[in-house]
Amino acid sequence: MPTIAIDATYVVDPQPSGVSVYSRRLIESLAELESGHRFLICYRLSRWKRRQKFLQLSQVQEGGQRAFSTRLFQNPWTFWLPRQADLFHSLAQRPAPFRFHYEIVTIHDVFPLSSREYSTPDFQRKFSALLIEAAHRAARIITPSQHAANELIRHVKVDPGKIRVIPEGVDLPKQVLSQEARLSERAKWVGEGNELILVVGVIQTRKNTLGALQALEKLPERYHMVLVGGEGYGSEAVWDYLRDSRLGERVKGVGHIRREELERLYQAASLLLFPSFDEGFGLPVLEAMAYGLPVVTSHASALPEVGGEAALYVDPHDTHDIAEKVAWVVENPQLRARMVEAGLTRVQTFSWRRAAERTLEVYKEVLEK
Repeated sequence: MPTIAIDATYVVDPQPSGVSVYSRRLIESLAELESGHRFLICYRLSRWKRRQKFLQLSQVQEGGQRAFSTRLFQNPWTFWLPRQADLFHSLAQRPAPFRFHYEIVTIHDVFPLSSREYSTPDFQRKFSALLIEAAHRAARIITPSQHAANELIRHVKVDPGKIRVIPEGVDLPKQVLSQEARLSERAKWVGEGNELILVVGVIQTRKNTLGALQALEKLPERYHMVLVGGEGYGSEAVWDYLRDSRLGERVKGVGHIRREELERLYQAASLLLFPSFDEGFGLPVLEAMAYGLPVVTSHASALPEVGGEAALYVDPHDTHDIAEKVAWVVENPQLRARMVEAGLTRVQTFSWRRAAERTLEVYKEVLEK
C-alpha cells in the first residue's frame, strides 16, 4: 500500500489565503475517498500545536491500519520522513526540505517571476529560487489553470509533459438568505438604499485594489465598497489614495473576517468586483457565484477560465471600463438575473471532490512509473 506524504503547513493558518483553502479542502476531500493509499499529513513545527484544529484523522483500513496520520515535518530533525513515504506532495509551490523518491508540487502562480511590479525584489529572489527548485525536482506539477501552466512553461522552462491542470473546487452554500434578509444585511454594512460593491482578496498591487477605488470614485455616491482581506505589497498606496480622495465613508476595509461573515457578505453584496491584474485561479469568483452574486472581473490571466460566460469582464487597466461595467450590472435587473443563473450553473462544474479524484490519478501515474 503506497504512502503519500502531504505538506499541511497552511491548513491551520488563522488568516487563510487561497493556498490555505486549497490545502485544507484538498486534504479533506482526499479523506472522503477510497484510494488504497496511506497518507501522512505533515506539519511544520510552528503549526504542530494547531493540528488538532484541522481534520480529525480517524479513518481506519483493514487490519486496524489508519489511512491518515500526522507527522512532524521539520528540517533537520525529521530526516527519516522520506523513508516512510513513497511520494511527497507539496501544496504551496515550494520544495520539501528532504529528497523523496517521488515528488509532486502544486504551483498556483508565478507572478514574482513574470512581473517585478507585484512584490519586493527580496521576495522575488526567494520565491523564484524555491519555485524553480520545486518545479525541476517534481515528477509531476499540478496547476489550477491552463494560464498558470503556460506561465510556468514560459518562465521556468519546465517540460509541458510534467504538468497536469486540475482546477480548484468551490463549496456550495449551506444556508441561503432570502432576498429580504440579503437587503437587511446590506443595510447593516452600507446603509439603507445603497449598493454594496464587494472586493475580496489581499489589498495589494497585483489585486488592483487601487483600480477598484478609482472606479468607485466615478460611480454615484450610493455605491459603497467593502474590502475584505489582509494587506500586501502596495497596500500603502491604496490607503494613501483613500485618505486623499473624496470617497470618505463610502469604503470600509474590514481585514480578515470569519468565514461565516464572508458568506453573509457574499449574499448581501450587489456584486463582486475582482479586477486583478494576475491570478493563477481566482477562487473568490466561484465563491461569489455559488452565493448567487454577479461577478465583474478582469479579462486577464486565468480569470476567464474560471468565470467562463457567467462573469462580465473588464480591462483592469481602464477604470472607466470597470466603473461602466459595475453600473451596468447594478442598474440592469435582467442582466443581473442572467448572470446569477449562469453563475449558479457555472459552479456546478467545479468541485473539491473532483479535484481530489484527479489528484489521486496523478499520484497513481507517478507511482506506476
